[in-house]
Amino acid sequence: MTALLLPDFDKPVKLLVVVAGDVPALVDAAIVTLELANIRFERIDMPSLTKVPAAISIAARLSNFDGYIAVGQAQGVEIAQSLQMLGLQGLCIGQGIVTAGANDAELAHKGEMAAAAALHLVATSRKWGRPDQGIGFTSEILLAQGGKATA
Repeated sequence: MTALLLPDFDKPVKLLVVVAGDVPALVDAAIVTLELANIRFERIDMPSLTKVPAAISIAARLSNFDGYIAVGQAQGVEIAQSLQMLGLQGLCIGQGIVTAGANDAELAHKGEMAAAAALHLVATSRKWGRPDQGIGFTSEILLAQGGKATA
């Protein structure tokens, strides 16, 4: 299977890496992938995986991240489903959620793929995103002068 190359960006990208649990091989691989691609990121740690979707939702509302990487170890699929719902709402989320028993090589691969997925989703959103439509104002400042609008 051929690995997909990471996308190139014209403008800087900033990601939030949300970590839950003790899975260093997974986290390190995601972070190394971002560092090699010169991507700015911030890392936050959550006390449990159940808090990761909420942390991402809060960050999406209150901050300026282009995308998110969720990494941690899960017992079931509920967390992955919550993250998929956030993705369907338009957030660019790479998931590195693993079940118990994965070895370090599997964890590292999953971390790399989570970072790559987030970056590809950011690239896709930038490619298909519409320029800001504004709220009825033009980019020029217009002044009223004798009943005429001038720039």
